[in-house]
Amino acid sequence: MSDITYSEAIDAIYASIQNDNEDLDVHIAALKGAMAREGVKEATFETSKLAQGNRQGRKLMQAYFRKKGVPVGFS
Repeated sequence: MSDITYSEAIDAIYASIQNDNEDLDVHIAALKGAMAREGVKEATFETSKLAQGNRQGRKLMQAYFRKKGVPVGFS
């Protein structure tokens, strides 16, 4: 897989979430690499683009991404 940018990795995760979490772990790994390359400390997602933008959905997403080593914030 070629190196992708932080914004491309975020977009890939949005697409994965819309496709029933297809290849989500692969996209999280790509996001983690992009964050390291670009010096980003926290991945920020827009709640309006999430399948479940409510509090429960956000907390579930944060917990899953934390297990993969990616801190998550929301805007």
